[in-house]
Amino acid sequence: MTMNIIKTTDITDHVIIVTGAASGIGRQVALHLASLGAIVAACDKNVTALKEIVSDRISEFQVDFTSEESINGCIKEVENKLGFPRALVNCVGILGKNGQKVVDVEITDFDIVYSINLRGALIVTKAVIGGMESRGYGRILHLASISGKEGNPLLVAYSSTKAGLIGLVKSVGKEYADTGVTVNALAPALIQSPMTDSFSESQLSYLKSKIPMGRLGKTDEVADLVAWIVSPACSFTTGFTFDLSGGRATY
Repeated sequence: MTMNIIKTTDITDHVIIVTGAASGIGRQVALHLASLGAIVAACDKNVTALKEIVSDRISEFQVDFTSEESINGCIKEVENKLGFPRALVNCVGILGKNGQKVVDVEITDFDIVYSINLRGALIVTKAVIGGMESRGYGRILHLASISGKEGNPLLVAYSSTKAGLIGLVKSVGKEYADTGVTVNALAPALIQSPMTDSFSESQLSYLKSKIPMGRLGKTDEVADLVAWIVSPACSFTTGFTFDLSGGRATY
């Protein structure tokens, strides 16, 4: 007797939006999801870099994450060209000026970090979640950071906006818990990516020393976990922040 086994981790032909897909974690996530059969809408301001990963499974879309109009327009364009998204993976994020104590933080720089890391995350969530609710299914995943859970010295703007992002996920996850839409966050420790290039040697050494595994994470390790979180298999977890920290976070 032959039995049909439902592969709930299967994301074949799922339209998945990946923001921040031009480089680093976002780029790896876009490539990995496409390799698993997803139809990926790779969104970023840097269209030139996006074109490097375009394939029959990856389409590029330009977006300015500081602009509500641009974000909403990008989502509409994705829907018109690819269909309604079943998942959103928001990997957009900037450090801002790091290595500064709070007394030296420039408010204009903080405002830029806030506008992208938190305000932009709220706007893109609003742009997709209504449609997901009406269709009874959706996966929203925001890339947070261990900085948002524990705080990292000399990274005030980044740490506080990532903490705000975690709060957003907890709130919205509860609001939509009974709709078939899950809203979660992923909090990596330091991942080897272009973002780490801006750290000083002493800062990099300090952050690495807090990871019990004694190494930085890899972008493919992030992408592997992302693929499960945005699949149908992750159906009973919402408003949660997944750790990916090499043992740094153990609670």
